[in-house]
Amino acid sequence: MEDRCVIILNHTLPSGKAANAAAVMALTLGQRYPHFVGEPLCDAQGRAFPGLITSGVPVLAASDEQLAALYARCEEQQLDRILFPAAGQQTTDYAALTAVVSETEATRWPLCGMAVVAEKKALRKLTAALTLFA
Repeated sequence: MEDRCVIILNHTLPSGKAANAAAVMALTLGQRYPHFVGEPLCDAQGRAFPGLITSGVPVLAASDEQLAALYARCEEQQLDRILFPAAGQQTTDYAALTAVVSETEATRWPLCGMAVVAEKKALRKLTAALTLFA
């Protein structure tokens, strides 16, 4: 079975903060799942450029309540997820972020979003009620 990934953003995020959250989670996805990235792309002159993800990454929208429910379902199903706590957009100091989030259980973090990796069918079932982020 082939794994896929999806990024789910809090629907209240303005476009700049949404782009930032998606980019941060995508970098982490690429680091954790290097097999998602395809072979280098070569142009007509033979110049190579880094490969792109081969299956695409849907970016979906969810409310706070939907994100909390998705977190719980991922926990129950033991699906891998990357969380982007809202505190991550309130500082540029990673040590400060780690200190802030360590004070609260992850289930209670306000989220900008989360990325989820799962088998294609399980991921579709998990996210069926969500729409594309606009």
